[in-house]
Amino acid sequence: METTDFFRCRIDAMIDLQHPLAVLATRLPWGVIEASLAPKFERKDRPGQMIEGLDLLGPTTALVGAGRSNAGRPRLPIRLMASLLYLKHSFNLSDEDVCERWSESPLWQFFSGRDYYEHRLPCDATQVGRFRHDIGEDGMEQLLKATIDTAVTAGAVKPEALERVTVDTTVQEKAIAHPVDSRLLEIARHKVVSAAKRCGIGLKQTFAKEGKELRRKAGGYAHAKQFRRLKRTVKRQRTILGIVMREVQRKLDAPDFAATNAKVLNDLRMWLERAERVRTQKTHDKNKLYALHAPEVECIGKGKARKPYEFGVKAAVVISHQTGLMVGARSFPGNPYDGHILSAVLEQATNLLQDVAVKIKVVVADLGFRGVDADNAGKEIIHRGKFKSLNPQQKAWLRRRQAVEPAIGHLKSDHRMDRCWLKGALGDALHTISCAAGYNLRWLLRAIAKLGIAPAFLCLLQMALLPATVMRAVQPGRRRAQFAT
Repeated sequence: METTDFFRCRIDAMIDLQHPLAVLATRLPWGVIEASLAPKFERKDRPGQMIEGLDLLGPTTALVGAGRSNAGRPRLPIRLMASLLYLKHSFNLSDEDVCERWSESPLWQFFSGRDYYEHRLPCDATQVGRFRHDIGEDGMEQLLKATIDTAVTAGAVKPEALERVTVDTTVQEKAIAHPVDSRLLEIARHKVVSAAKRCGIGLKQTFAKEGKELRRKAGGYAHAKQFRRLKRTVKRQRTILGIVMREVQRKLDAPDFAATNAKVLNDLRMWLERAERVRTQKTHDKNKLYALHAPEVECIGKGKARKPYEFGVKAAVVISHQTGLMVGARSFPGNPYDGHILSAVLEQATNLLQDVAVKIKVVVADLGFRGVDADNAGKEIIHRGKFKSLNPQQKAWLRRRQAVEPAIGHLKSDHRMDRCWLKGALGDALHTISCAAGYNLRWLLRAIAKLGIAPAFLCLLQMALLPATVMRAVQPGRRRAQFAT
């Protein structure tokens, strides 16, 4: 093997090229991934502005700052950043851990397209999050689509096996503490006071000491189940929050008030609006606020005895009914009815399967997807409510519906879907799809190890050597025929 660098050895000479991850590195369509994501990182044209001047010939105007600027640091390779996202969710690592482990593993660097081993971090951990945010939801769908196409082209799954899918929903929990009124009220008071201080508003009293003491008392009363005392403590916290908010609002409306920073003023108004929601909401209200920093969180009950309520966003997954490959994953804010989101999640799965030339024909689901056959024309929806009218084959398909439950369990326990740390509804959507992409990558690694799939360049080499091998096998037979004659 030729070595272009005299002092360093190539990575492909250091690792086992038959390792499933090394095989997958040669099988994934990196060129297609880079071509689809590259437009998101192109430098944009700026309109510029007209500058008026004066010279010896009179007044002049010149266009300044227009066009595309090449200034700034060059971006990191798209394959490197995409591979870090794959590895992060495949092996259940944080942004910091995946960068650190990448610097120690030649196999991971080979997967990222490196030729030589480099004992350094690939990038700062924050750049992984920036890359994920820049490619957006459609970019993450391209990464998920690449795993599906690889599974079909490598022969790990037959295209006709993707015509029958299983759909189910789960809750992707948000990284928030369990919402209780006492804690939310104290956090709202602290946020309003801090935002007012940054805005230059001085308060007569912030109730910092009393708020801390009331929070401690509320926790003790709740633990001792002294609910009357707890109710009086929470009532006092509401009163304190109202006093602080009214004073801040009076000073905001004062004619002599002038904000020096528009962003700080907008932040203060945002915290005032959320604090008012926390102060006025009741136990059985709709659209309650469960976290000050994550207003998109919903309270969702899935009928679990061990966990009656979960706080996050509803997520739907679509897996191949026969093989368990993930062919769709979406988040749905607002806690909609399961049947109402079936058409949307099937539309996403159809878009991801467009290069495979396969259309979804049969959908196996639970009773939550009843009554939506008219909204999904051309697709046969099978659930337990139709059991008497099903034939033996359809009943066998329905018995396999439970296979989606362990797939969801692996998504949560092995691929980071149990807790979403990303910000906002966009973060929920990105996290759902990236978890599905990590699941598919691990699925492909198991399929490669089981089926003995070889690297792509080894397959090309075997195809190139096959005609010569056939000719050598045929020549002795010809000689024997000549000698016989």
